[in-house]
Amino acid sequence: MPTPPENRELSPYTGWTRAHWEHTADQLLRAVRPYSTPRHGLIHLPGPRPSVSGPRSDGLEGFARTFLLAALRVAGAHGDDPHGHLPRYAEGLAAGTQHPTPSPELSGTDPESWPRMADVRQAVVESASVALSLRLTRPWLWDTLDDATRQRTVDWLLPALGPSPVDNNWWLFGLTVAGFLQDAGIETDRARATIDTALARIEDWYLGDGWYSDGPNRAFDHYNAWALHFYPVLHAHLAGDTDLLDLYGPRLRAQLDDTTRLFDTNGAPVPYGRSLTYRFAAAAAPWLGTLTGHTPLGPGATRRLASGALRHFMDRGATDDDGLLTLGWYGPYPPMIQTYSGPASPYWASKGFLGLLLPADHPAWTTAEEPLPAETADAVTVAAPPNLLVQSTAADGLVRLHNHGSNHVGDGEDPGYARFAYSTRTGPAHESADNHFSLLVDGTQTTRGPAEPLTHGPDWASSAHTPAPGVRVVSATAVHGRAEVRAHLVVGAPPGTPVRQTGWAVTPDGPTAQLHPVHGYDPDIAELPVGPTQFGPSAHAAALHGRTAEAAGTLFVALASLTAEPAPAPAASLADVQVHGTDIHVTWQNGTTALLRLDPEEPHRETPNPRP
Repeated sequence: MPTPPENRELSPYTGWTRAHWEHTADQLLRAVRPYSTPRHGLIHLPGPRPSVSGPRSDGLEGFARTFLLAALRVAGAHGDDPHGHLPRYAEGLAAGTQHPTPSPELSGTDPESWPRMADVRQAVVESASVALSLRLTRPWLWDTLDDATRQRTVDWLLPALGPSPVDNNWWLFGLTVAGFLQDAGIETDRARATIDTALARIEDWYLGDGWYSDGPNRAFDHYNAWALHFYPVLHAHLAGDTDLLDLYGPRLRAQLDDTTRLFDTNGAPVPYGRSLTYRFAAAAAPWLGTLTGHTPLGPGATRRLASGALRHFMDRGATDDDGLLTLGWYGPYPPMIQTYSGPASPYWASKGFLGLLLPADHPAWTTAEEPLPAETADAVTVAAPPNLLVQSTAADGLVRLHNHGSNHVGDGEDPGYARFAYSTRTGPAHESADNHFSLLVDGTQTTRGPAEPLTHGPDWASSAHTPAPGVRVVSATAVHGRAEVRAHLVVGAPPGTPVRQTGWAVTPDGPTAQLHPVHGYDPDIAELPVGPTQFGPSAHAAALHGRTAEAAGTLFVALASLTAEPAPAPAASLADVQVHGTDIHVTWQNGTTALLRLDPEEPHRETPNPRP
């Protein structure tokens, strides 16, 4: 299939059009065909290891997630299927839902049958993709199936209507199955009850301004957009439920006010959180906003963002020589992958093709591309509920995220959540902590642990954490242009306790990272090897060192910068920072001023507090 020619008149930023999206979808779908079982019930993609759910579950994942891509491709073409995608999935439905038969290969089951949800909970996840695909393609697939296959498919889907086995966005998988069954007139009362229960559960986690916590915790990441908004809003749209859309649509729009700020002008989203191997799934929510009319972006800006994200990854090796999406960011990168991810997991990137549901004559496809927020002017955005500070610079299109309130969904120190800062062109590193403030306790650098959000303002945010028993660290970040002031007040540590501040993890051909000591640190700046990142096999970060002076509180302040501008001026020239006690007076390069006050007496309530 020849690649469509670029159209720089319609798409001056990316060159890509709807034809490129259709072409890419067809390429991805054709590439997985050699790995399908004979009756297409499972798709066993090659990979370095299976997921924790096992090979058969991974084969179901290969079927379900590519089925979603095929469904979006064909539904967007109103049933036109020149490459014969849907017949393969129709045959796979018949094979995957067959009753189990003895087979030594798959623990006593038919070699192509799908695992039951009662046995493998990952099947609950995949049931949502199967059900959504059936809903989207109902006239061309479901309605053509024989009664026996339809009944077996329903029997396999029904357990998803029970309580979610995981108390987070998984509740929405049952909602998605219920939406299909309700549309098809099957178990409608039970489906309605499941939808109501799922929506009531996520309501407990809604914190305002478009932000949900992913469960009863403080986990904020891309799942807000590609799960917690995606499923309820798309369900409301497909069901024609104006009441639901009136509730969830404005929330999506509010989310997009922040989320669209997380895309670099080169197309990359900020690699922050988990499941990052879904890559351009991050474009799903912007497409959904345009599909439902709930978006802050114009149609040309939506396509520019989405095409930029898709092309960013496709141009940088997201697929291998056989055209398969790999477990990684660009190429394979195992440190970034969770144990629940198998070889087919990256195909949840299929969600990013949601824009194909828009008609070919929709303004999102016919309007000239418009610039992204990150390339129009320097900007600072505060996402209040998660207490995230988003900083972008128009000169280089780079986006940075400063984390003062989001935590991992499970136990342990996850590099995807625990860092103080992330960017579209750096780390995080997995061998040694970049963008981290630590104490040396018993010969070991402390971890951050849960971040307690404190207060924030128009260009700053703050948080606290407890790195060791009896020790509290109150931290604040203030930003302007490419400049960052990083401040940490250490309370309760014995005098003389070593501390370390690390900077951005950059690869040799990456952007320029700078770190400058202002107060509390030794004048020397060290270079710390931090191991590989998804951007290269080796990265380094600048490091500052110091020691606490008194248990009542010691303040440490540094200036930092990350930029892709050529020959940037030193970080020390970006601001004049004066420290008086626990007051930090900042005069930025353009003459504007800021004051951060860190009070060791009541850090949980009053620290930091900006004063004019």
